[in-house]
Amino acid sequence: MSATLGQGWKWPIRVDGRGGLGWSEGEQSVQEAIWLILSTPKRSRIMEPDFGCGLHDYVFAPNNPGTRAQIETEVRNALTRFEHRIDVLKVSATANADAPNMLLIQVDYRIRANNMALNIVYPFYINEGPK
Repeated sequence: MSATLGQGWKWPIRVDGRGGLGWSEGEQSVQEAIWLILSTPKRSRIMEPDFGCGLHDYVFAPNNPGTRAQIETEVRNALTRFEHRIDVLKVSATANADAPNMLLIQVDYRIRANNMALNIVYPFYINEGPK
């Protein structure tokens, strides 16, 4: 276990075979935290209304370069604000040719504690609005 990266509940929360909570640690903990930030809409937590990512405000936005650029900014800002164990290197949102309503959001990041470069691809479904 990496003491600097910590340990926490596995996300999504799971019960292990002995009835206890599942735990994640190290790089897996960081990856799960990133996924949690991206999947939590802002204003969805009563005690922490600013927590999360504004990504969900774009569900009915048109799938065009302008919307994708705004989504990239939202993701970068959310991760910079809420995940202090990483440096966000690059965020790119690309349209999926096989599924026109799905964006693939790739986040390249570096873990500060060990300088390890990793990435995650988060699928986001966008329903194109009126043109």
